[in-house]
Amino acid sequence: MQAASRESYKVAAEHLDTYVRGAQPSAVLSAADGLLSVAALLRREPRLRRALSEPARSGADRAGLLGDMLRGKIDAEALDLLASLVAGRWSAPSELLDGAERLGVEALLAAADAAGELGEVEDELFRFGQVVSGQSALSNALADPVAPIQRRAALARELLAGKARPVTVRLVEVALGGFGGRSFSGALTRLVELAADRRDRQVAYVTVAAPLSDEDERRLGASLTAIYGREVSVKQTVDPEVLGGVSVRVGSDLYDGTILRRLNETRNALAKR
Repeated sequence: MQAASRESYKVAAEHLDTYVRGAQPSAVLSAADGLLSVAALLRREPRLRRALSEPARSGADRAGLLGDMLRGKIDAEALDLLASLVAGRWSAPSELLDGAERLGVEALLAAADAAGELGEVEDELFRFGQVVSGQSALSNALADPVAPIQRRAALARELLAGKARPVTVRLVEVALGGFGGRSFSGALTRLVELAADRRDRQVAYVTVAAPLSDEDERRLGASLTAIYGREVSVKQTVDPEVLGGVSVRVGSDLYDGTILRRLNETRNALAKR
């Protein structure tokens, strides 16, 4: 987002945080559904996106237009949150869409946090991404942009039935819709990171040839926490092709100590002789 859009989103996000502190998780979930339903509407209706982000209109006018359209059709708190969103200045209609969708996601995460389930939701999203990426047929079926999203969402719900919390399932549905213009796998990754961020944690993606023991994972997490000055949530991927060692990615930082990397470096050095 550009600066004006970031500031407008920040105001709405602060409004959400204030609301969450005094609301029951079930009420926050209801508001989240309203926010995400309007985000879906904005995705389908580019003319509405333009009208609600038109700089020639005052913020009060845009909020009034939104209220006239949606009052009585979505949760009152969701409408109030959306009014604070559209009342701000937006650099582009697409950024208003991103803001509405992000606000809905943050509401879902806030509801999980209030229920004491946010850590589990974070882990469930990551594990589902691992399952999907490990099966090409499943990955293709869920990421197929031609297939109706309702069909793909039904498949995801079937796979997650009895294995994941309702917030996790809803977030997977958001990812299927291309959260923030990302691919399905990219959207899942971003949602994992947003869940960790709400818990004031950084995500470390760790690739190993064989699973780390609980103690080794704890030590690695503690070392990374010391480096980054923030609690680190370790997400393991087991890939026998790396042969041994550990690869760690935190944000844009990559620490690759795998045997595969060393072999590739040796091979490249020999090829230059």
